[in-house]
Amino acid sequence: MNCYTLIKQKILAVITQLQSNGGLPADLKVDAITVEPPKSRDHGEMSTNVAMVLAKAVGQPPRVLAELFLTHIQEFDEVRTADIAGAGFINMRLHPSFWYAHLSTILKEKEAYGSSDIGQGHAMNVEYVSVNPTGPMHAGHGRVAIVGDAMAALMEKGGYDVTREYYINDGGAQAETLARSAYLRYLEALGQDIGEIPSGLYPGDYLKAVGESIAKNYGDAFKDQTEEEYLPFFETYAIDAMMDLIRDDLDLIGIQHDVFTSETAIVNEGAVEDVMDMLEEKGLIYTGVLDVPKGIEVDDWAAEPQLLFRSTQFGDDVDRVLKRTNGEWTYFAKDIAYHFDKFERGFDYQINVWGADHAGYIKRMLAAVKALSDDTVTLDIKTCQMVNLMQGGEPLKMSKRSGTFVTLRDVVEAVGKDVIRFVMLMRRNDAMLDFDFDKVKEQSKDNPVFYVQYAHARVYSVLRQAEAQIGQIDEVQLQNADFTCLNSDDEIGLIQVLASWPRCIEGAVIHREPHRIGGYLYELAGAFHALWNQGKEDTTLRFIVDDTKVTLARLALLKAVATIIASGLNLFGVEPLKEMR
Repeated sequence: MNCYTLIKQKILAVITQLQSNGGLPADLKVDAITVEPPKSRDHGEMSTNVAMVLAKAVGQPPRVLAELFLTHIQEFDEVRTADIAGAGFINMRLHPSFWYAHLSTILKEKEAYGSSDIGQGHAMNVEYVSVNPTGPMHAGHGRVAIVGDAMAALMEKGGYDVTREYYINDGGAQAETLARSAYLRYLEALGQDIGEIPSGLYPGDYLKAVGESIAKNYGDAFKDQTEEEYLPFFETYAIDAMMDLIRDDLDLIGIQHDVFTSETAIVNEGAVEDVMDMLEEKGLIYTGVLDVPKGIEVDDWAAEPQLLFRSTQFGDDVDRVLKRTNGEWTYFAKDIAYHFDKFERGFDYQINVWGADHAGYIKRMLAAVKALSDDTVTLDIKTCQMVNLMQGGEPLKMSKRSGTFVTLRDVVEAVGKDVIRFVMLMRRNDAMLDFDFDKVKEQSKDNPVFYVQYAHARVYSVLRQAEAQIGQIDEVQLQNADFTCLNSDDEIGLIQVLASWPRCIEGAVIHREPHRIGGYLYELAGAFHALWNQGKEDTTLRFIVDDTKVTLARLALLKAVATIIASGLNLFGVEPLKEMR
């Protein structure tokens, strides 16, 4: 259990008790009450704002109310001392036995420690990557993919029943452009000089293989066809080839989806028309004329009647176009049908992870889902900012074989899957990320990938040394170790960091922020390395000493460190290394 939640529950019980005997009003709002680590360890191990939150409703100064709570908190079995600080915060120091109990729980529960039931088994759909299938993935796509994959793993840790989904944007103008580009490569494979790739088509060499494959399997059957004749076949063939390429790229970084849904299939099944009928029945569709969009010259604006969705009724800035003047459904209309399809499949909880270029699309999508589900679906849309690829502090040059970008495969081949996954998850998804190939290879504290992996490997190095000196050590021995031997401030402090793992998970799940895991792992690694370094100067502080009882207790602590680091790295899809090579 979250140890901070445990103390919070006891404080809430005090509030209930005081209300029952008339010591506090009956209708107090307690949602804002927190129990969390203070900013400085000098202030204690836990701090609560209970007096600050309730003071106004109770009609007493916070410090006066804090005195009332202090008398009750001091009686908690877990609390060693408590005092009032600042405007009315209550700081607590807990008995070492409280922390030892959590260390014991970690050793028994192993990587299950920290799992939460916040999701209560609800079905959740996490849609991510969803790259237009027009070529291999680039580094920016990789960040979206990795954040989405870690988000899915995190939500599972938080108690949701997660389905990982990829939405294939295989319709519209980009698919046609891909088909025309593949047709040129097909003519090239037949021996025709195609010259420079025309502007507007995809120039990457990756389409040569598509053209060669079609030429090999079908000969010159399409050579003299008109665009209207060849386009459907080349569109399907090229998209299938690109999806194979994308799946290979995803496999390189350890990502596999449960479901692939096609935009074209959604349209062909008549799902768009069905959803439009539903919105019309709700009175949410009308024909109207929109104002001139911001940034467009008035002379260039054709004010024509269009089919519109009343998205402003659901928090959007303007109503949105559903059908183009040529009679085709807009991307938005198709996306409405797709999201309703997810709703019909039972996903009342949905998360979309998109590139930052889709940020302007968020309000309309939230509005549509709210309208279709009568506000019963929780949709959360996260965007990932760009990745700046660097080498030695300078921007990296483009990849020649991709045509216009550095491919994800280029990055993985240069630094490996684990490095790229960890680095992509160390910052908030909505913050720009500098990925410096030289920096991520450094063996220093400034490289979080190395710093965390090294901590895990160091633990196993100590365990191997211990077994060489005192024989095989099993899990039962560690679980039954005398934890009272862990009595220094730094040892207790390390246990406190370990015990805050469930709180970290809950916060990351509630706020949908996988990067919190990276920050926690770096903090845990730092606390471990600090303890390691003490043994360099004082041999009595080493993990393996002459006293077997002390050694076993310290090894138990190290085993818990490795367990939590492994748990966090596994959420990131990163292998916890037992040796550094």
